[in-house]
Amino acid sequence: MGGGIAGLAAAFALAERAGALGELLHCTVLEGQPAFGGKIVTHHIHGLVVEGGPDSFLTTKPAALALCDKLELTPQLINTGQGNGSALTYSKGRLREFPQGLIAMAPTHLGSLFRSGVMSWAGIARMAVEWWVPARPATGEEETLAAFFSRRLGAEAFHRLIEPFVAGIYAGDANELSAAATFPQFLEWEHAHGGLMKGALATRRARAAHRHGSASRTLFTSLRGGLGDFITRLVEKLSEAGVSLRCGANVLAVSMGGRHGGPYRLELAGGEELEAEAVVLATPAYVSAELLRAVDRESATLLDRIPYASTITMSMAYADPEIAGRLRGHGFVVPRIENRGLIAATWSSMKWAGRAPAGQSLIRCYLGGRGREHLLEMDDDELTNHARRELDMMAGIRGRPFHVEVYRWPRAMPQYVRGHRDRVRRIRRGVARHPGLYLTGAAYEGLGIPDCIRDAENTAHALSDFLWSSTFDRRPVAIEDAE
Repeated sequence: MGGGIAGLAAAFALAERAGALGELLHCTVLEGQPAFGGKIVTHHIHGLVVEGGPDSFLTTKPAALALCDKLELTPQLINTGQGNGSALTYSKGRLREFPQGLIAMAPTHLGSLFRSGVMSWAGIARMAVEWWVPARPATGEEETLAAFFSRRLGAEAFHRLIEPFVAGIYAGDANELSAAATFPQFLEWEHAHGGLMKGALATRRARAAHRHGSASRTLFTSLRGGLGDFITRLVEKLSEAGVSLRCGANVLAVSMGGRHGGPYRLELAGGEELEAEAVVLATPAYVSAELLRAVDRESATLLDRIPYASTITMSMAYADPEIAGRLRGHGFVVPRIENRGLIAATWSSMKWAGRAPAGQSLIRCYLGGRGREHLLEMDDDELTNHARRELDMMAGIRGRPFHVEVYRWPRAMPQYVRGHRDRVRRIRRGVARHPGLYLTGAAYEGLGIPDCIRDAENTAHALSDFLWSSTFDRRPVAIEDAE
């Protein structure tokens, strides 16, 4: 069952494996919404390319780039704009250039910090001490992101430099999020190299020594026509492979033992039932919990314990004269310590080529997140006015947009709080007790597009091993997803 990136990628990998093995596959992808894609939504209007969900993906994780190759989308990949590409942060009452030399949130050049004004001299001095801060002894006690980065870099560095990027990725509260589950590489740097700065330098040297074809890619990339093209091409390829694709097919429950001998029975809205030899759930954890309650109550209870945050994306298009000279860099982030409703803003038409016609600017705002879910209760006009006030106060943008799109994403961002990795291990063990039943998606091993694709492909490989090494009759596979 599935129609978001995780479900479609799992179906694609399964169809690819079936073709390589010469096996017959009956696979159905079920999507409860009217269209495939989940949170990947691209809208083309008036020459604008508006992204309702994610607008790019990370290139340092290879799964998404590799899938683009297979889908023949590589020629459509675009880098972030190189002109005036600095990042900004709203700090201490105004926009400031985000300090350069921060390699994956670990500072290796402190000089730009002095020039930026983002931090006090005392805070910078505390950061510099990180070079000599010893690794924390292994105690088995899990640290939050706030505790880990405050211990290594100091509280001010955490609040001013680290937290806004955490919020931009997870829409979460770093006082709740697990360091081990969200950024395990930084804990590895601490123990393998003795600290973040040392680990960052070692990683940079290693990447420089092994740089190859992907070196021409910026840290984030997108598609010329928007990320919706990813979904369109996946659907096309799956249709060509004979995979059945059904939108508006809402699954209500999964149970054991079909009436005609199948291991699993799926109950759909409207009374329809499907039987399947195997089922892949690529739905949010809380949806999977409801679907699995009759099959495995213990796993369903654990799935229910994965919390979610709600977010809003808002895109506003302006005539350039309205905001001429106000846009610097690619946008800005807002630390939680500033106590604003806006998490970040991106100048989409400056960051990505072709997002707006000449003479127009497209701005994308990111709002909500953990502790700020009340913003979703505002209507569109209230939200628009709120975002405009924030942009005016922080960036001096006072014009009136001629086009606005608001996308609310309730319970859309899984929160990897302390205990997440152990919880996922227990869920995986519980589900593994039921042959042919699998979970994949953003709730488990990473919530970025490359993470979801990697997990979906691993799931498909495990499923194919089960299908084509089992003694069952060849029955359909169902994949359901709302990610």
